Formats: sequence, structure tokens, C-alpha cells
Amino acid sequence: MKKAVFLDRDGVINEVLTDRVKFVNRPNDLYFLSGVPEAIKKLNAFFDYIFVVTNQGGVGLGFMNESQLNKIHDHMIAELKKEGAIIHDVAYCPHKPKAGCACRKPKPKLILELSKKYDIDLSKSYMVGDTDTDIIAGKKAGTKGVFLGKSDPLADAVFPDLLSAVDWIIEDAKA
Repeated sequence: MKKAVFLDRDGVINEVLTDRVKFVNRPNDLYFLSGVPEAIKKLNAFFDYIFVVTNQGGVGLGFMNESQLNKIHDHMIAELKKEGAIIHDVAYCPHKPKAGCACRKPKPKLILELSKKYDIDLSKSYMVGDTDTDIIAGKKAGTKGVFLGKSDPLADAVFPDLLSAVDWIIEDAKA
């Protein structure tokens, strides 16, 4: 079985709710956070797969359609690839925040589906996010949780950003 890192998108990979961009509704709204390509490249060297798992309620709310969302993800993957950083797949929930669907984090469905599709050992994998819903989804799926921010009592580790988390994730995965 393979090992993977599941990354939330907004607030982990790209800016959201900043002076430059409120929400990412078009490819040119996507601004990578500092160190993200380098961090993903380091993860690529150790893990079999890097996935993005993201709630995208903007689709259900009518701010964009799924075709536009796919263009954003294609742009993100292409821009990261130029830096030698590979995202293998993106899974998203397009439903409204309170739709009650089965796929919206903190439910683990997106992670579980990717793990089945790619033969992932979730006990040797990590969910990295900037909200408790990310950490809860990872824990329900069976991964370790890495929180980016100040603190999260459910997380196995807490770091200010993805690049500072990478060395811990790799070292922990070797143990």
C-alpha cells in the first residue's frame, strides 16, 4: 500500500481572505502561500501521492460552476508542476456549506475515496489543514492530522505553514 499527504487547499496551498484575494473563484485569484511549491516538492520526494481535498461551497452557492473550479485546479496543478511540485489528484465537495452532503469535510468521504482509488494506507498518511474540519476529516479517515495555524487540540502536530510542517511529517512517517 502507498503513503499519501492530503492537503486542504484554501489557507494551506493558496491565499484566502487576504488583502489580495477574498475567495478563489477564477484561476487568476490563486496566489500560492510562501514556500508551498518547495514544500510539495519535498513531500513528493518521500510520499507516493500528494492530494488536495477541499470544500468548495462557492459552487453550491453559485459563485462559480464546476467547470470553472476545474480550471482553477488545472491552473494550480500546472503552476506547481512548473516548480517541480506534483499534485496527483484533487477531490472536492461542491455543495453548499449546510447542504448535509456526505462529502463535505469534516466527513471523511473524499479522503476515503482517494485512498481506495490509489490503494493508500491511511495509517501511514497525513491530512494537513487550517481548520478543525480538516483535522477531524483526517482523523475519521484514519490519518494523522497536521494543523497549520496557532493550535488545534485534535492535531498530531501544529505549524505556522506548510513548509515548516514538511520536515516533521517526513520524520514522523519514517518512524
